[in-house]
Amino acid sequence: MAARETDVLVIGSGIAGCAAALAGVRASADVTLLTKAERPEGSSSYWAQGGIAVARGDPDAFAADVLEASDGSADPDAVETLVGAADSVVSDVLVDTVGVEFDGGSDPEYGREAAHNESRILHIDASTGKHILIPFLTHLDGLGRVDIVEDAAALDLLTAEGRVHGAVVERSGEIESCFAGSTVLATGGIGACYRRTTNPATATGDGIAMAALAGAETADMEYVQFHPTAFADGGTGGKPGTFLLSEAVRGDGALLRNGDGERFMPEYHADAELAPRDVVARAVRAERDRTGDVRLDVSSPAARRRSKALRSDGSPLRFEESFPTLAAECRSRGVDPAEGIPVAPAEHFVCGGIDVDDEGRTSLDGLFAVGECARTGVHGANRLASTSLLEALVWGTKAGAAAADRDPIRIESPRLRDTDPGLPEGFAAGKFLRLRRVMDEYVGIERSPAELDRAVGRLRRLKGEIDAYTRTRTSRSLYELRNACVAALLVTRAARDNGESRGCHYLTPEASADAD
Repeated sequence: MAARETDVLVIGSGIAGCAAALAGVRASADVTLLTKAERPEGSSSYWAQGGIAVARGDPDAFAADVLEASDGSADPDAVETLVGAADSVVSDVLVDTVGVEFDGGSDPEYGREAAHNESRILHIDASTGKHILIPFLTHLDGLGRVDIVEDAAALDLLTAEGRVHGAVVERSGEIESCFAGSTVLATGGIGACYRRTTNPATATGDGIAMAALAGAETADMEYVQFHPTAFADGGTGGKPGTFLLSEAVRGDGALLRNGDGERFMPEYHADAELAPRDVVARAVRAERDRTGDVRLDVSSPAARRRSKALRSDGSPLRFEESFPTLAAECRSRGVDPAEGIPVAPAEHFVCGGIDVDDEGRTSLDGLFAVGECARTGVHGANRLASTSLLEALVWGTKAGAAAADRDPIRIESPRLRDTDPGLPEGFAAGKFLRLRRVMDEYVGIERSPAELDRAVGRLRRLKGEIDAYTRTRTSRSLYELRNACVAALLVTRAARDNGESRGCHYLTPEASADAD
């Protein structure tokens, strides 16, 4: 088996991974950045629309909003770490180092989003993640001490006596060991476990699963956030109905109306469309079930009342002017935004993950985790809008620096068997279909104890079937399937064991129809 060595191995090329790589280089380490993606679009960060929240010199007010959105369940120390570093890390890394220019330039246009009591969101149109990630990767490319390895998947962590020494990697069908002084997981979330998700297909829970299988502790896995305003199926553009209508659209004044044309959010929460995401998501689902449709109204004067961007005559900009990318995406799917944009909830973000400290250290020596795959304690039971990119940046920077103090040690590599015939045609696709059906039916926005028990049993049987193949076959698709199944089991078991409804984890006594 081929092998390579590096001071710091970063697995994942989103903003968390990029921040860790940059911090590692700043600490004089050689860094290998490993990514399954061949293009930036393969990273969850690329799809982040709304923006990145900052404190604007008032961390206490920011912290209060984070804690309130979490239903009081976020770790106050972690929140203090987040808000205390927010302004400086965005200025240092994104603006001064990477050269990101947010809307408004030197006089930024701060947006407001759900559950924020102040306008504090830096953004670039409604595609902030893309406009941060591309120049970030370009900057790392030019540093010389970062080796970016694309189209490469980590299959398992290399471990010995409780310490992680790197990972086993597959690239173009070849297997090699990458030995590292420290390993940083920045692999994103678990979107591939659900049929409707705002995440890319690469979000198969790899980091969470590999860490858990190696013995690392996880926490808060039951808290899976569903975004309330993903584009609903039914457009005529031929694309999947899972692109996101940014939180910023409601922050700018858009209203939610049901199939009867009625605005309904004031009946569910005092903050109406700007209520916490879990509240809005459940309301949207309920109104779709009751009236058959929910649409985002972006056209009426009332829906534009909060806009601060004005024309010369003092009137607010139209939706197409404020959010040209979203308007074009709607039209490409056969929807005129002026007639209302059909929306439905979709899986968006897992608030839990691999348990880490304030520098991203896991319970395994030599292993760090940052970004969505990590559980920092910032989000608790529900994430505040536009804090994911900030969390990735803050913990990525801290973890990259802390990870740069060890030399790699070679250990004996595992022998992965690939002796049996290849996978049957459609094997992975068929198993993924079963996995998603179970998660959609039983572990979605609302769960019941009986449904969760049923889901655990079905997922365990599915994992047994997958394990029978991984014993004698080695392929990326098979290991991604295994990882997704492990992540799904972690979510479902945590949900089953938590009898308290809170935030994203909402229990109902009703049982749904059989999923199989």
